[in-house]
Amino acid sequence: MKLLALLLSLAAAVPALAQNATDHLLFGAAYYDEYMPVERLAKDVAMMKAAGINVVRIGESTWGTMETREGVFDFSHLDRVLAAMHGAGIGVIVGTPTYAIPTWLARQHPDILVTTPAGRAKYGPRQNMDITNPHFRRAAERAIRKMLAHVKDHPAIIGYQVDNETKPYNTSGPNVQQQFVAYCKQKYGTLDALNDAFGLNYWSNRINRWEDFPSTDGSINASLSAEFAKFQRRLVTDYLAWQARIVREYKRPGQFITQNFDLDWKGHSHGIQTEVDHFAAAAALDVAGVDIYHPTQDKLTGLEISFGGDLARSMKAGKNYLVMETQAQGFPDWTPYPGQLRLQAYSHLASGASMVSYWHWHSIHNSAETYWKGLLSHDFEPNPPYLEAKVIGAEFARIGPHLVNLRKENQTAILFSNEAQTALNHFPHGLKYNDILRPFYDGLYNMNVGVDLLDPGSGAFDGYKLIIVPALYAASDSLLEKLNAYARNGGHVLYTFRSGFSDDNVKVRHGRQPGLIAEAAGISYDQFTIPQGVPLAGHAFAVSGKDNEARNWMELLTPGSARVLARYDHAAWGKYAALTENDYGKGLVTYVGFMPSDAMIAGILADAVGKAGVARDSALSFPLISKSGVNQLGKRVHYYLNYSAAPAELSYANKDGVSLLSNAPAPQGALLKLEPWGVAIIEER
Repeated sequence: MKLLALLLSLAAAVPALAQNATDHLLFGAAYYDEYMPVERLAKDVAMMKAAGINVVRIGESTWGTMETREGVFDFSHLDRVLAAMHGAGIGVIVGTPTYAIPTWLARQHPDILVTTPAGRAKYGPRQNMDITNPHFRRAAERAIRKMLAHVKDHPAIIGYQVDNETKPYNTSGPNVQQQFVAYCKQKYGTLDALNDAFGLNYWSNRINRWEDFPSTDGSINASLSAEFAKFQRRLVTDYLAWQARIVREYKRPGQFITQNFDLDWKGHSHGIQTEVDHFAAAAALDVAGVDIYHPTQDKLTGLEISFGGDLARSMKAGKNYLVMETQAQGFPDWTPYPGQLRLQAYSHLASGASMVSYWHWHSIHNSAETYWKGLLSHDFEPNPPYLEAKVIGAEFARIGPHLVNLRKENQTAILFSNEAQTALNHFPHGLKYNDILRPFYDGLYNMNVGVDLLDPGSGAFDGYKLIIVPALYAASDSLLEKLNAYARNGGHVLYTFRSGFSDDNVKVRHGRQPGLIAEAAGISYDQFTIPQGVPLAGHAFAVSGKDNEARNWMELLTPGSARVLARYDHAAWGKYAALTENDYGKGLVTYVGFMPSDAMIAGILADAVGKAGVARDSALSFPLISKSGVNQLGKRVHYYLNYSAAPAELSYANKDGVSLLSNAPAPQGALLKLEPWGVAIIEER
């Protein structure tokens, strides 16, 4: 059925969301009444209702309009929006307004503006404050408490968001330095222990008195810099927990607290965030929230949607999450093709999202984000994205109880580490951490293997058949021993190069590499190089030409007990292994000693997935993506997503079911036809 026909067939009124109902999907947008150039609240609400919007996010940008000068508050923007949304049966998520400070606060306390290695920040941009500054904390707490005391009893509010895409903003001023020194005293006890842990005798960097502890701004010591980065991440964790504690004093039972975590950025959401320990920071929240932005048009793949969703779901040990922000139109080059907005919405749900919310409802008419367009364009009139949102909203209302609270059951995980990321990015040699992690995640996605994310603090690993460990450059002995035990007990570990190289203080281990995992991997090495067109030999992967070359990094592996799956085809390096596998206890350890091409990564992963016995829909691969889970009705739901401008067909291979979108029977073996950028959802009977 074409999109226009869907619009006509789904024109029935959308029922309002019951407050705090967990059996409804949340479909929403950020709404900024304070930005509006004209009065149109009633019209916006009517258009939202027509589109099936059942939640809006407000408040996080309002400090300057809410507290016009110190202690003088005006809540009129909040009040009118809350009243209008409540009258329409639309729920509201209120954000604490602390990520952008008002002018009067910067004038009164210029020390609030963050001091970084580049100097004191200027007023103007958002997120330009020192989140540890006592003047900022006092003003922020007053603003939060005044806001919450004013709105806490309003029946429209379903939850709260603390701050906005919070990070430490590279804060390193005198007050932060003082806190870091106190942190190091508590952690290491003595200067001898600290100097030894960080190897500070190098270049006379040794610290002999706590009073002499230098700023890390000019540090050449990766260990000290990495410890400071860890400390900065802890500042974010503590700051969000502080805000969550305040909100918890005011929120009612049934209301939630969340945060809109963002990802590392590469023109769009890309990988693990370098500045936030997401798993630790999410501990203070009731539900994880995430902001996901991605290429679109011919570059729409669903990869960023899937990665961001898998990370957000994993932050709370598999609990469903909220997509607090994603694009409706966004940058000019992101204007979606017909059908893509709908495909994107279902892609979020397929990873376990219980809310899809656009940033933002209306396009802004001035300032920095003028050309980051919302669901409505600058003329506020119905447009193709809005009309497509009406389709989505009507479908969500009709079949939402079958899609919300999807429980994912994955057999494969990727272990990531903020500490390894910081450490490796000090010595990238052309490849930063996410440049290694993402291609392995992408390879699993393209072959329809579901993935969870683990971090060093995650619980037991033994629920997974396969764990991918990309570039675990810095790791504690206990983490490496945990991985060894997982393999010894029957798990399959796939390591990439540069794993196990240094300890958790970023000091290189002084035995044969790869350190504590060498025995499990059955290999060792003491040399590595940057390849110049070095091909690979002796493997069974169907790749050739440039796809068959080691890239960026190669370790010269000497196999011990390991079987060689590929060698370097080179006059000098031909005796060394490039890719190995080793039986270890009841399990298997694969070691990839070089950066492969995407095509070779696909072959390596397919081999590992097969040997680990990981279940997947092997008949399909990108651009046809399948995802599944068990819904709150106890039934398995299968999503089929076509990331292509061409129509597609596939044979439905699972148990007899029903198509939730068309309500047509879907017996096993049925031919499913997907439109360009189309989706099918089958619920097993």
